[in-house]
Amino acid sequence: MKPWVHWPVVFCVAAAFLLGAPARAQEAPFPQKGAVEITVLFPAGTSADVTARLLAEGLAKHLGAGILVVNRPGAGGAIGYKYVAAQKPDGYSLVWNSNSVSTTYHSGMMPFDYRAFDPVARVLSETPIVVVRSEAKWKTLADLIADAKARPKRISVGNSGVGSHTHIAAVALFKAAGAEVTDVPFAAAQVVPSLIGGHVDALVQLPAALAAYIKSGSVRVLAALAQKRDPLLPDVPTAAEQGVDASLEAWRGIAVPKGTPKPVIAAIEAAIRKTAESPEFARASERLGVRPAFLPADEFGELIANEDAALARLMQAIGLKKQP
Repeated sequence: MKPWVHWPVVFCVAAAFLLGAPARAQEAPFPQKGAVEITVLFPAGTSADVTARLLAEGLAKHLGAGILVVNRPGAGGAIGYKYVAAQKPDGYSLVWNSNSVSTTYHSGMMPFDYRAFDPVARVLSETPIVVVRSEAKWKTLADLIADAKARPKRISVGNSGVGSHTHIAAVALFKAAGAEVTDVPFAAAQVVPSLIGGHVDALVQLPAALAAYIKSGSVRVLAALAQKRDPLLPDVPTAAEQGVDASLEAWRGIAVPKGTPKPVIAAIEAAIRKTAESPEFARASERLGVRPAFLPADEFGELIANEDAALARLMQAIGLKKQP
């Protein structure tokens, strides 16, 4: 056979190789390309950080991928939100979001709102609590409020920063009670030490950051800011039970940059569901004072949208919403 007869065959084989090369060069299916990163909006040791690392353990198991937890604190969460919103929407950059996606926006610290992200799942909920040092003279929320009314602006109440969920909860609580206190914002990691060190009289904070202090008896919990008693704090009365209508339950969940493929979102959602509904996660959550509260992507998105509108109204009413 003449040599030139082989050229069409060789050409076809070469063409097939070249045409097939892009298919082989495509990225591996999610999550096989590499580690998945969860951005935490607050520093190490905070409620957000501790609970994110708890979630990461389960996700690593159920996704079959490495999970990196990276703290990107600052500006009430805005720094972390901006970082994740700018990442490629491929499922490898997650944000451990919370009510802060609304409060940070409405307080003017972030130029975009929750619609910059696609919701994946709510994971847990937390009840803001009012705490004082164990040796403090106030035994009940009523005691603290009575003293605040008798001495306007003399009682200092710490929170996790201007516009944070705990700040809004504190302002709403004392406004509803008709009492004036001095709000003292701190960087998130400094909030609890500020109370223990005697720099403020009281705190409005989330239980995960206070779990060890509650267990040791270093602090006294005066009230839970929820509609009904937290099953993890059954002996702590709600503010409503003590005559103050203030309920601002917090949640945490996972969101991804807008435009992330739906199959990728579904894969992460399924791994979160398995994690959040596992006995191991329930036991670990209980030790931290938080409650598993899984919601799938669609329902989570509805919750965020509805709450965003409600928080905008509340922040407007208490003077914390940035005016257009």
